[in-house]
Amino acid sequence: MSISSSLNAGVAGLNANATRLATISDNIANSATYGYRRVETDFQSMVTGAKGGKYSAGGVQANSYRLIDEGGSLTPTTNPTDLAVRGRGFIPVTAATAIKAGDTSPPMMLATTGSFRPDADGYLVTEGGLALMGWPASADGSIPNYPRDTDTGLSPVRLLTSQLVGSPTTSVDLGVNLPATSTVAGAAGTMETLSIEYHGNLGQAETLSIEFTPTVPAAGASNEWQMVIRDSASGGAIIGDYTMTFDDGRTTGGLLQAVVSNPPGGAYDPLTGSAILNVAGGPLEFSIGMIGTEGGMSQLGDDYAPLNIDKDGAPVGSMTSVEVDNNGYVHAYFDTGITRTIAQIPLVDVPNPNGMGISLDFQTYVPSNESGPYFMWDAGTGPSGELLSYVREESATDVAGELTDMIQTQRAYSTNAKVIQTVDEMLQETTNIKR
Repeated sequence: MSISSSLNAGVAGLNANATRLATISDNIANSATYGYRRVETDFQSMVTGAKGGKYSAGGVQANSYRLIDEGGSLTPTTNPTDLAVRGRGFIPVTAATAIKAGDTSPPMMLATTGSFRPDADGYLVTEGGLALMGWPASADGSIPNYPRDTDTGLSPVRLLTSQLVGSPTTSVDLGVNLPATSTVAGAAGTMETLSIEYHGNLGQAETLSIEFTPTVPAAGASNEWQMVIRDSASGGAIIGDYTMTFDDGRTTGGLLQAVVSNPPGGAYDPLTGSAILNVAGGPLEFSIGMIGTEGGMSQLGDDYAPLNIDKDGAPVGSMTSVEVDNNGYVHAYFDTGITRTIAQIPLVDVPNPNGMGISLDFQTYVPSNESGPYFMWDAGTGPSGELLSYVREESATDVAGELTDMIQTQRAYSTNAKVIQTVDEMLQETTNIKR
């Protein structure tokens, strides 16, 4: 009967608008929630058709869905581990409680932003209990080739703020000017010395002692020097012995002309301008410059001058700060001036973000069949966006728009209630006919 269908349609309208009001309330309540993605309600008419010239109301059905692909604006902060995604992609996180419980393979969840700070154990977590996930770096700071279609390689990012870290010296670039007047006939043949401090594998300070001895000829100029290198960590033993000859041409005067390697010590490579020295802690690349080029060893004038001593390595130091770059690399900075990469945070992308219908607490999501399979990209590559630090993503709620929708919903609800009231009055009139 049409009058009964009108009553059912009115009830359906009340339910549908109540659902819409619930989503509007949720959106307004989370208008200040970082990373919140708004929920929208759509209405679909239910048509039963007309038979025999009579129309039967079908009513309305409400469907709610979250617009995960519509983010909010970005706002700057002062915390280097406040992270947000600009563009496509999600940050992998997990529950900090799972880590505390000793779960070695905590489940991955996806977020778009988070304010991560180290907890008592050094894990980067949010106030809501979400731990940041990433690929851990190797000892040399490189990121191994982890699988991209599974979260197997991910682990919680942990800052060992109480750990002391040192960096051994593996290369030394030497630039010294030797006096040309010391290699001419009648010169005193004075030996020049130089000490270079380097750091061993355990962070201890060691010394390379270098002796430069000129070859004094009977007549003319030899332009030749003997360089002997000793290592304090090896008890002062000689680890390098090289004979250097310098050019005296008009345009190339003072540049290296030839280098002869004498045992012990690695052979001089003219293509790289360096030799490998075996110090107590392992091999060390010792560079004196290439043949015929500037920037390395030279012989000019009558002054002995160490011009350039460049080396890597650092003494033992403590972590002072941490930052995340746009490609997701987590860099730890130490008070000795060294920087170490400790992890890389990938961006997780799915073909259909809105298909992640399962929304969890604290603005997190999990992939589903509707979202499609996920893939982990290096931030800033492929379809993924950039991972920004010192930034939070604000709520996607537009309060003015939600208030407008709320007024419309209120009017629609009242109108549907009026339909029910009218049907009730009509049914009452029908009952009165019998009387």
